[in-house]
Amino acid sequence: TAMNGTAIENFVCVIYNVSFMNCTWHVGRTAQADTQYFLYWKSSRIEDFMECQNYIEDNCRRHTGCRFQNVTIENKRAYFLVNVSRSGQTIQKLILSVCIPDYIFAEKLTPPLNVTVNCTGVSYGCEIQWQPPRTSHVKRDSCFKYEIDIESM
Repeated sequence: TAMNGTAIENFVCVIYNVSFMNCTWHVGRTAQADTQYFLYWKSSRIEDFMECQNYIEDNCRRHTGCRFQNVTIENKRAYFLVNVSRSGQTIQKLILSVCIPDYIFAEKLTPPLNVTVNCTGVSYGCEIQWQPPRTSHVKRDSCFKYEIDIESM
């Protein structure tokens, strides 16, 4: 059985540069020094969980985060498994099913792609075109809002 206060807290994941994902958490408030955390993730129910290959550690060498590569999110959902162990024995398993976007998930988008500016003259103005940024999501049904800041030289 799990001991109260050993579970992770403040679990947050951020996707950046399209396919990289950092997940971080705080160690449980009453977790002892030999408590260790192992994070697994998958992007669909039918896949197998993959364990983190690049952990972030605190001063006690406990895992407090993970850096994932080659991340692709299917159907705007991700699944996480956290194993909590003490002295090599698993004492707690926690499975999280996360809907994207969610309060524990964020994606830092790249800038818009292929920006072109076509100016036909001072009195007629300019036409600006671009393509949406690439995202980690398989399905492209996201809406983006853009702000254009024009500086005259």
